[in-house]
Amino acid sequence: MALNAENPNPHALDFACYLANLTKSVLTGVFLENLVVDEIFVLNEDDDSKGSTWQIDKSNEKYRDRQRTIAKNIELFKSACEKRSVRYKIHGDCGDPSKEIIRESRFADIIVLDAETTFNNGNEGVPSDFVKSVLKEAECPVIVAPESFEGIDEIILTYNRSKSSVFAIKQFCYLFPQFDEKKITVLHINEENEAQNPDDNEFHDWISSHYSAVGFENLNGDAEIELFAKILKKRNTMVVMGAYGRSALSQFFKHSRADLLIKTITQAIFITHS
Repeated sequence: MALNAENPNPHALDFACYLANLTKSVLTGVFLENLVVDEIFVLNEDDDSKGSTWQIDKSNEKYRDRQRTIAKNIELFKSACEKRSVRYKIHGDCGDPSKEIIRESRFADIIVLDAETTFNNGNEGVPSDFVKSVLKEAECPVIVAPESFEGIDEIILTYNRSKSSVFAIKQFCYLFPQFDEKKITVLHINEENEAQNPDDNEFHDWISSHYSAVGFENLNGDAEIELFAKILKKRNTMVVMGAYGRSALSQFFKHSRADLLIKTITQAIFITHS
């Protein structure tokens, strides 16, 4: 789980704990610190006289206050996990937050984050630049946590016959077999109004072999309008979608559409790319 060490989102933590309990997994809290420009640095003379280095002035009161805040947030994370009987680990990363979490993603099953996570003082909007960067470059699936969480009653799988949409659905299926008895809705978005493809029957057979209650719906026309109309008012739902910010051939939604989806709906969103 990616967390702003100074300002973690408790709703995202609730959701991450739910997933960890569901899958009996270890939840790793990655507490990310940005190297801020107003930090006070001091020149440190090396004892071996090989040179000098610039280091953070740890006697600076602003630095001490920040470290106390981070320590308090780590304790809150531990307490939240222990109350829910979730096994956990703590990682602390200093540097460029997006680069640090992308590096961590290589050996992670999934990353859970909040759409508003930011390390800038200004208002970036939703999703933040940090979240956009992680969605584009992560080497594992990413789940954008919902604003509030009461459970998962339905899984919506977005499908358009593309490699990326099928890959995302397969990744979700393999990572979360615990959802096999939930209501599953496959939204086949056919923007070109194409006739049925032979692959559709094979996909139907495959998905039906993994889930016991699958419904199929064809949505013709504009993907943005159709998808919004279908899921905007839903609750307790997770949406599964393919590539984010990739080339036109591999991505399921245009970049701006995925951003708008994340910004507008309150469901959890599972995003990955091949």
